[in-house]
Amino acid sequence: MNDMILEADGIYHVYESKAEDGNVVALRGLHISMKAGEAIAVVGPSGSGKSTLMKCLGGLMKASAGSVSLDGKNMTRLTGQELVELRQKTVSFIFQEGNLLPDLNARDNVAQPLRHQGVSSKKALAIADKMLERLGMGHRGHAIPALLSGGEQQRVAIARALITQPRLILADEPTGALDPVTSREVLALFKDLHENDGVSFLIVTHSKEVAAFADRSLELRDGRFVAEHGTNVDVEDLSKDRELIIDETGTVTLPPDLLIRLGGAGRYTVGNINSGYISLQGESVDSIGKMELASNCPACKHDYGDSDDQLCPSCGSSRPMVEV
Repeated sequence: MNDMILEADGIYHVYESKAEDGNVVALRGLHISMKAGEAIAVVGPSGSGKSTLMKCLGGLMKASAGSVSLDGKNMTRLTGQELVELRQKTVSFIFQEGNLLPDLNARDNVAQPLRHQGVSSKKALAIADKMLERLGMGHRGHAIPALLSGGEQQRVAIARALITQPRLILADEPTGALDPVTSREVLALFKDLHENDGVSFLIVTHSKEVAAFADRSLELRDGRFVAEHGTNVDVEDLSKDRELIIDETGTVTLPPDLLIRLGGAGRYTVGNINSGYISLQGESVDSIGKMELASNCPACKHDYGDSDDQLCPSCGSSRPMVEV
């Protein structure tokens, strides 16, 4: 079994356009090395290239340049059928919209990937029922997607992704359509699969709470990784392309190896500016800390004490997560 479940080497992606602005470069020479059983979050603003990256890594879209290897096999060299078979036995996708088949009920949607693998319909439906029960959706098995809420549709989509027992899950904003309580239940399921079943996760997200679930997070901006946080940080993943990026708001992005030398993210004082050089001095702070349930309700100040309540017993507000 290959130790690396996913590797990308120098991938670029260009969207060709005849518009006045010309072609759009979505990814700019990205490198990723993801160990089997690891959980990685990719964070960044809209338009930074997150969804394009996920499609290229999962073999749904071919990168304009560079190579992607899934479970040790270079996907750019596989035939269409070989690629389909590799994806079926290795990876599952979860999208924010759910992407359920509208004419099939929940059970049939979940069972569909197993049917594609040649499992009998009866056996596939029996496994689908168990997976729906695990996600608290057993009572909605016969409902078509149009009759399900956004949160219910997403749970069905997650059940469908898990039914093939994938080694890697690529998820694009998997909790984006969910309320805070359901979102945490889904994250708890991901954590269980990650810690107890050794499932690898690469999650594209805006959410700090989701990013904190991962072992490490990669920050994507303008098609480049500009920072990395968490455990087992490998600067080589990011520093092949040393650049100083200053955006329209005056925000400066430093290469990660330089940032680590400075002491990490934080508040810095600028000096020496008139000499043509900039000197930075300051104290570092952690970028993404651990998240835990708030001890007091922000709405009515109720003290939760030692309870694990997700809703405030006094005013009914959702209990937020806070950084510690």
